[in-house]
Amino acid sequence: MSSKQSAPKSARKSTRDDNRVNRAGEKSRTPATPEPVGPRPGRLTAAAALTALEGVTLLAGGVYLLIMGFAGKPESPQQAEMLAVTVLALAVLPLAAARGLWQRKRWSRGPAMITQIMALPVAWTLANAGGALIAAGVALALVAVATLVMLVNPTATEALGIGPRES
Repeated sequence: MSSKQSAPKSARKSTRDDNRVNRAGEKSRTPATPEPVGPRPGRLTAAAALTALEGVTLLAGGVYLLIMGFAGKPESPQQAEMLAVTVLALAVLPLAAARGLWQRKRWSRGPAMITQIMALPVAWTLANAGGALIAAGVALALVAVATLVMLVNPTATEALGIGPRES
């Protein structure tokens, strides 16, 4: 069949199939993706743990900044509080992604990878800052790269139900 020919009507997917209503008037629930079976791969568990660690670190940093914004003597209390709220909001992404990875949800891989990619410029900035921040930058870079490698591993992608597209 060429790309210009359409599939026969019996082979086409209808949106009505996903929203079928039974006799009681309730929508039938047909899962779009099957639930994963078997044990969670170690790489996926490690990726979830490292992503959660990043989220908890951001959460702790946000709480610290919030406390220092209120209790400390910052030059601009509004700026300190806004930074704290921003860091707390940024902590939501890796925490949600880690929970999704732990539960083997397909959607969680994207936010987890975005978190790791966003961590790399932060790690570079920390490593170039000097002093004790060099170690923090190197550690963050190692965690981000290791987590990215685990997330693109075929074992992890298969466990999340992500595989090659059928043509």
